[in-house]
Amino acid sequence: MGQLSFFSAEARPARIADLAGLLCGQGQATTFGRGTAARLSVVVAESWRARALVAVCAERGVTAELERAESGEPLVRTAFRADLTQLAACWLHGAVKSVPNGFIPDGWALRVWALTSGAPVAGGYLLGLDPSVPETHGPLATSLGRAGLPARMVGSTGQDPALRIVGRRRLMRLAELVGPVPEGAAGGVWPFQP
Repeated sequence: MGQLSFFSAEARPARIADLAGLLCGQGQATTFGRGTAARLSVVVAESWRARALVAVCAERGVTAELERAESGEPLVRTAFRADLTQLAACWLHGAVKSVPNGFIPDGWALRVWALTSGAPVAGGYLLGLDPSVPETHGPLATSLGRAGLPARMVGSTGQDPALRIVGRRRLMRLAELVGPVPEGAAGGVWPFQP
């Protein structure tokens, strides 16, 4: 891919906080035992995404299982763990998912978000949103803008909502931030690679 900037997904050590990218999309955080443990789960559209997310979790010392949701789609789910409680606490207001104040996704969070629900469209790239929590859509659009990736809402609140990033420079920046195409990804599904 060429030289990576210090913003890129490969430029710093892996952290559990990187898994916030799951929660930017349709991922869920669940707490247990009065907040002493938490787990993350996400249903994705394709098996390559699930395998890549399991690997990302493993790189952070978090074991994740690959199962099937009731719909038949791949489901990635961690066990309940104490080291996920801080991430869950940042992203939950009571039991409802909400974007933390001042959240700015870095390269790793963006990579995980793209793994969870990224998709190319004519002239742009979509980062999928959680249709069940429309209150997160505006704050996530703002957070992308703070990361230098202004995006517009597309889709309806109840069906396939996403943030669309357009423009050659923005798409190249997104590609730089998320890093190389994951192993097993379908051709053309990853952000533009310069």
